[in-house]
Amino acid sequence: MLEYLFSNKNVEKILMYLCLHGKANATELSRAFDSALDPIQKSLRKLEEGGLLASFLEGRTRVFQWNPRYPFLGEIQALAKKAYSFLPPDIQEARYRSAQRKRPRKTGKPLFK
Repeated sequence: MLEYLFSNKNVEKILMYLCLHGKANATELSRAFDSALDPIQKSLRKLEEGGLLASFLEGRTRVFQWNPRYPFLGEIQALAKKAYSFLPPDIQEARYRSAQRKRPRKTGKPLFK
């Protein structure tokens, strides 16, 4: 839907994912979208160079999030949220609602309370 505006379908997916999750790394995005890692990394790099995203290191992983100093941040986020709302529910659930654990379970912690 927004790929024609941004001339890249990966940018559309990244922006919608960040609206829901706030931050992400390239590997997480490529797994969520069943896409190759290299195009995702290139799109993230372009968005960072343009000032829309900012990145930082968490351990050895580069994590991307919205740049709060970007002058049109509110408008871009509103556009991405609106585009997300028009996606079919099955695509919303399959690609954007990640229920995967980000870290291993603590040793000895019970599965259920």
